[in-house]
Amino acid sequence: MKLDQNTIKQLAEHLDNCQLNQQDTLKITEQHPDMDWDDAYAIQDEIRARKLARGLKVVGLKAGLTSFAKMKQMGVEVPVFGFMTDDYTVQDGGEVKVSELIHPKVEPEIAFVTKAPLKGPGCHIGAVLAATDFVMPGIEVIDSRYRDFKFDLKSVIADNTSASRFVVGGQPVGVEGLDLRTTGIVLEVNGVPMAFGAGAAVLGHPAAAIAMLANHLGARGEEIPAGTMILSGGITEAVAVKAGDNVTLRVQGMGSCSLRFV
Repeated sequence: MKLDQNTIKQLAEHLDNCQLNQQDTLKITEQHPDMDWDDAYAIQDEIRARKLARGLKVVGLKAGLTSFAKMKQMGVEVPVFGFMTDDYTVQDGGEVKVSELIHPKVEPEIAFVTKAPLKGPGCHIGAVLAATDFVMPGIEVIDSRYRDFKFDLKSVIADNTSASRFVVGGQPVGVEGLDLRTTGIVLEVNGVPMAFGAGAAVLGHPAAAIAMLANHLGARGEEIPAGTMILSGGITEAVAVKAGDNVTLRVQGMGSCSLRFV
């Protein structure tokens, strides 16, 4: 690590306040160009500690920048990982207040729910599928705290991978006999199809993102507990939204989920 604990706490407070106050900021690596990957995740950990201290609870994990389309869009080459707290939860068909966000975008995802713990190193797609209770459609609302969505990989890790809101719904489906690589999705905004894709857009198989998360946590002495909900990453590029937009994700064989922006 390159940053001292006081600097990590200050940066976490700054990013946390940016989210609370709907205020954007320049990416933090501009002031701390020498920060490393451990620093970035340490800042994220401190943000999580701040949220927990306010009485929030972690309700899920997420992989980000996992689709080749998303990597190209953001100019990065390595997935990132973060967490979801209960204040991010939106009921299926529920509302998201644009006034509480900075510049929201939506991503279509396949959500996994585990029935057994997963821990790296050496976690692979087969282990993930064996530990999966079911999968279901999910929409993540990302809202980078960085101005104009301009960031580098370390900055976005520190910012909890732009996490802000999410909804899951549709029909939970077991993975036995299901080929998630060819599972198709359509993301609609106001009834108009805006993005199309299939599960293979996420690292060749959505479960690969879960395996990478387990290996990432394993390197830190942590694991994915049984019963964890995990968003496996955007299948397509992110789509910007505004007040008045209704967003629906339809996933082949899993039904749909939706939310609306007000």
